[in-house]
Amino acid sequence: MNVSFDIKLQPKDLYRFNIYQSYRGTQGILSILLALVVFIISAVCFGQGRTAYGILYLAGAFLLLLYIPVTLWLRAKHTLQTNEVLAGVLHYEVSEACIRVTQGTEAGELPWEHIYKMVSTKKQILIYSNRINAYIIPREQLGSRYDELKQLASGQLEHYRFRMK
Repeated sequence: MNVSFDIKLQPKDLYRFNIYQSYRGTQGILSILLALVVFIISAVCFGQGRTAYGILYLAGAFLLLLYIPVTLWLRAKHTLQTNEVLAGVLHYEVSEACIRVTQGTEAGELPWEHIYKMVSTKKQILIYSNRINAYIIPREQLGSRYDELKQLASGQLEHYRFRMK
């Protein structure tokens, strides 16, 4: 069985992947916890009548919460503007031997045994070639081919490397 489809990445797709990567790791969790602590400190300052410190801590908490998402959005837009391969239409051919991605004259193959893991989220499918890098497939562009891809991948990957619902 073979599954073929075309994908055109948008900034929102790359942004979702970057947010997923950032907040699933230690850095994202710690940044949220630190922001919560700073919010609590701000509330304590306001409660003690130290308004100037409360405002400073409140601004710091918002900065901690907004810095990562804003920079990731700007990076996603910049990447798609400067990277011709990601900005173009990517053609995927998924077979029992490998996943083949072509764009223009460029092509790459990823054998199933080299796939680190395959994960589906509500909005995208991520095919990891290692812990950090992944092929991003927006589910809305995949459409009805999702079930075919899921069935093919489940037969090729071990259970612990396959996380598709």
